[in-house]
Amino acid sequence: QVQLVESGGGLVQPGGSLRLSCVASGRLFNIWKMGWYRQAPGKEREMVARISVGGSADYVDSVKGRFTISRDSAKNTVFLQMNNLKPEDTAVYYCWHIAYGPENYWGQGTQVTVSS
Repeated sequence: QVQLVESGGGLVQPGGSLRLSCVASGRLFNIWKMGWYRQAPGKEREMVARISVGGSADYVDSVKGRFTISRDSAKNTVFLQMNNLKPEDTAVYYCWHIAYGPENYWGQGTQVTVSS
């Protein structure tokens, strides 16, 4: 099993920044990709950013140039730096890891609210 714990969400004004963190623990040896998804009220969950253990990353078009995903493998932590936040970025953000199998793991979610 893999446990994921997110932190860093909150309320921010449009144009502001937040940094999300996700610490993973447990059986991590089979993990090959990790990232962030989000779900806004009344909408389906969508991929925001993903990064492989090799370092290659991809993003949903709406966040390209504003969000950056990174990882600290020594600390089993993945980050999402979010800049120039917009009201449409408001959602619950979920940390995600995938292991060979495949097996998907999710964090409990952290709320990000962008509002003036």
